[in-house]
Amino acid sequence: MSSLNTISPEKLARLIGTPKCPVLIDVCTDEDFAATPFMLPGSRHRPYGKVSEWAHDYVGQSVVAICQKGLKLSHGVAAWLRHSGITADALEGGILAWSQAGLPVVPKAKLPPRDAQGRTLWVTRSRPKIDRIACPWLIRRFIDANAVFLFVPTSEVQDVAERFGATPFDIEGDGVFWSHREELCTFDVMIQEFGLTTEPLLRLATIVRGADTARLDLAPEAPGLLAASLGLSRMFADDLAQLEAGMLLYDAFYRWCRDATDETHNWPSKSGGLK
Repeated sequence: MSSLNTISPEKLARLIGTPKCPVLIDVCTDEDFAATPFMLPGSRHRPYGKVSEWAHDYVGQSVVAICQKGLKLSHGVAAWLRHSGITADALEGGILAWSQAGLPVVPKAKLPPRDAQGRTLWVTRSRPKIDRIACPWLIRRFIDANAVFLFVPTSEVQDVAERFGATPFDIEGDGVFWSHREELCTFDVMIQEFGLTTEPLLRLATIVRGADTARLDLAPEAPGLLAASLGLSRMFADDLAQLEAGMLLYDAFYRWCRDATDETHNWPSKSGGLK
C-alpha cells in the first residue's frame, strides 16, 4: 500500500494511457538522467533545483514527481508543488521500482527533440483516416500529452519537417523513420520502437493494422474501427477537430483492449425479453 503523498507503480501504470493520467515529471539529477537510457511513458524531465520557476506551469493539474529511487528529490519536488497549490505525489520506489516491476519504459534515444515550450512536433499528410489518428493518440497518451501535430499536403510533408523542425510520420520518403515497415503499419512501428509492447496495445495494434491495411480478417473489431474512422472523416472538414474526436474513439478501443475483452452484452435476457 502506498504511503501518504505517494503513488505505487502499479496504480500509476493503470492511469498511464488514459485521459486521467497525471502529469509525469522526471526530476532525476542531470547526471542520473543522462546515465539512464529510458523514461516512464509520457514523462518529461525538469530540473528539481528550479521547481520554484516551473511549478506555475502545472496549476490546476495533478502531478507525479519521479526520481531514481523515490526518495528526496521526488518527495521534495512534490512537496514544493503542493506548497504552490498543486496536487502532487511522488512515485513510490522511483524509476528503479518501476523497472523492477517489469512495467514499460520508453528509450530516450527514440524520443524527438522538444520545442521551446517543451512539446514534441510532428507532421504528416492531411485528411487522416486511421494510422494518422491512431499514432497521434499513442503519442499523446504515452509519449507527450502536449504534442503538436501538423497536417499538410502530402507533397509538403518533408519540407515542412525540415523547415519547422518537425518529425514526419506515416509517409514514405528518404530518412523517414516512423512509417510502414513491410506488413506493419506506423502504429505497430511506434509501439515496437517506443517499447510499449503491452498486451492491450498489441491487441489494439492488430485492430489498427487490419483496418489500415484492408486486412479486416486480422481482428473481428477491425471493420468497426474502419467504419468509425471513415465516418469521422466525413463528419469533420478540419483535421485537428477530427483528431480530437478520434482521441475519444481510441480511448474507448484501448480500454476495451485492456479491460473488457471478456465482457459480453446480455440483452435480451434468458427470460425472453420484455413482458
